[in-house]
Amino acid sequence: MINVDIFKKLNYFDLNVKFQVKKEVLVIQGASGSGKTSIFDCICGIKTPDKGNIQLNGNVVYSHEEKINLPLRERNIGYVFQNYALFPHMTVKENVLFGILYNKNSKSNIEYGNYIMEVLKIKHLENRYPKEISGGEKQRVALSRALSIKPDIMLLDEPFSALDSETKEIVYKEFITFKEIWDVSVILVTHDNNEARLLGDRIINLKDGKILD
Repeated sequence: MINVDIFKKLNYFDLNVKFQVKKEVLVIQGASGSGKTSIFDCICGIKTPDKGNIQLNGNVVYSHEEKINLPLRERNIGYVFQNYALFPHMTVKENVLFGILYNKNSKSNIEYGNYIMEVLKIKHLENRYPKEISGGEKQRVALSRALSIKPDIMLLDEPFSALDSETKEIVYKEFITFKEIWDVSVILVTHDNNEARLLGDRIINLKDGKILD
């Protein structure tokens, strides 16, 4: 579970949000530039809020008042970027295991990383490089890397937007299966209303850094 209550002054508006995510998929929707990615960056430690606090499973990862601001590698957060952000010089297996080796608070090991690749059906691709696999396969690799650390929360930033409609349908089914297998909090950012309704348990709308509903 994550509790977010933060304020940050951005270029065109102030980001001022408060919400909680339990073992569910929370979808955040809003126009481009409304602050969605900034929320993710604050949660994982890429950006630092000006005020507020963030608690993950009861542990404080950021607190302005207590002067706590843990780095990303100590927050145990799985982050899937819009462009997947795979390392081009690393094989599929090296990409997946990178999180385990880099994340200080990772609760998993190499064996678990191999298990994740088996579950998401990319084990046979482990010696290939990102340029040698399809968009849907890259999406699975990015998801595997995020899951391999046994994260306390998953942040998914438009992870399906680059996929064609046929591949999306396959990935949606995999995501629904993933929800049933892994008991983890998920925040999903998407512009796609159908995707939001299909995959989300709750939906909030963001405009100019504030939650409308």
